[in-house]
Amino acid sequence: MAVRRGGPTRRVLVLWVPLVLLMAFTLFPFWWMLMTSIKPDTELYDAKQSPLWVKAATGAHYRDLFTQLPFLTWVGNSLLVSGTATLLSLAIGTLAGYSLARLKFRGATTLGTIIFVAYLVPTTMLFLPLAFVVRWLGLYNTPWALIATYPTFLVPFCSWFLMGYFKTIPREIEECAIIDGCSRAQALWRIVLPLATPGILSAGIFAFTFSWNEFIYALTFVQSPSYKTIPVGVVGQLSTGDVLFWGKLMAAAVLGSVPIALIYSALSGHFAAGLTTGAVKG
Repeated sequence: MAVRRGGPTRRVLVLWVPLVLLMAFTLFPFWWMLMTSIKPDTELYDAKQSPLWVKAATGAHYRDLFTQLPFLTWVGNSLLVSGTATLLSLAIGTLAGYSLARLKFRGATTLGTIIFVAYLVPTTMLFLPLAFVVRWLGLYNTPWALIATYPTFLVPFCSWFLMGYFKTIPREIEECAIIDGCSRAQALWRIVLPLATPGILSAGIFAFTFSWNEFIYALTFVQSPSYKTIPVGVVGQLSTGDVLFWGKLMAAAVLGSVPIALIYSALSGHFAAGLTTGAVKG
């Protein structure tokens, strides 16, 4: 009886308390960001006011983003660059990952390792050589400069990620399709890709997030305010020397995180595992 009475208490201590602490730790920065974005300047710069709560909420900082700054233009540029770069990287990464996971050719293992090492190379080591390439191609100060350079770190990630996912799909499914008359390309399109949808969506979400938050390339290759993305535009316009407009900065951060949150929420149901369970009868 003592064990049974202690069961719920132990469950609360072992499961719910760590879960609540983890949620509080994770959501704390977002709460601070939201509170800062709706505070008036008089309250924001008052050291006696609590940073975790607001007395008189205001939407002035959000209004200033659209009336004083080209924030909508930055949002459109970020969507264009991130969406195009993600689709391009997914197309290349899917074919590369499938080839490395399924096709047998000399140097496949070495090539997979090279792709993984290429993903680990930091962007701070590549933006200078890529700057010369961008100028040589005549893409400097255009959104296409970012669309062309983002795949340098997105394609290795997508390829490595999807290579591991394709290996979890039973080969027998493709073999049955090929025996029934499908070519390798038809088996990939009709059989493998539908089964790999969770992996492709996961790679796409991570790639889109990387592109959306990227700063170094966007700062180096784009100078015109009409072509800047959200990270570069916000930092460039809302920080002057040692003066930071915290209210507008946090308002831009809140709005900038909305598309990512919506994408994660909309596609979270596709992350279920075990889509291939039962596909092959033993």
